[in-house]
Amino acid sequence: MATETTSDGLADATGIVTHAAETPGMPQLNFDHWGNQIFWLILALIATYFILSRVALPRIGAVLAERQGTITNDIAAAEDLKVKAQEAEAAYDQALIDARAEAQQIVAQAKADMQADLDIEMAKADAEIAAQVAESEKAIAEIRASAMVNVQAVAKDTAEALVAALGGTADATTVDAAVDARMKG
Repeated sequence: MATETTSDGLADATGIVTHAAETPGMPQLNFDHWGNQIFWLILALIATYFILSRVALPRIGAVLAERQGTITNDIAAAEDLKVKAQEAEAAYDQALIDARAEAQQIVAQAKADMQADLDIEMAKADAEIAAQVAESEKAIAEIRASAMVNVQAVAKDTAEALVAALGGTADATTVDAAVDARMKG
C-alpha cells in the first residue's frame, strides 16, 4: 500500500484523505480532554451536593416532618373521635334500654289501669245481670205460680168433665181434693 502526502493530509491507496491531527469520534471520549472533564465533573457534583444538603434537603425534611406531624395529629384526633363515638354509642344504648324499660312500665301501668276499669265494669255488669236474674226469677216464679193455678183449674174442670162423661157425679170438694193430692206428688 502506498500512501501519498497531499497538502490536506495523508491519502491511502483508495484515495481517502485522513488528517493526522484529528481523531475520529465524540470529543467527550477524546483522551486528551478527560482530565479537564473529570475536574469539572467533580466540581459540579460537589456544588450539587452542597446545594442539595444546605437548601433542598432541609426543605424536603421539613415538609416530611410536617407531614408526619399532621398524620400523627390526625391519627390522634381520629382516636379521640373514635372514643367519643364509642361513648356516644354507649350513651345511646343506655338511653335506648332506659326508654324500653320506661315503655314497658307505661304499658304495664296502662294494662293495670285497663284491668281495674274492666274489673269495675265487670262488677257493674255482674250487678246488673244479678238484678235482671232476680227479676227474671221473680217473674218466672210468678208465671209458675199462675201456671200452677191455671193447671189446677184446668185439671179440676177436666176431672169434672171426665167424671160426668163417664156417667158419674162428682162434687167440687171431692174433685178439688183429688186434684190437689195428685198435684203434690
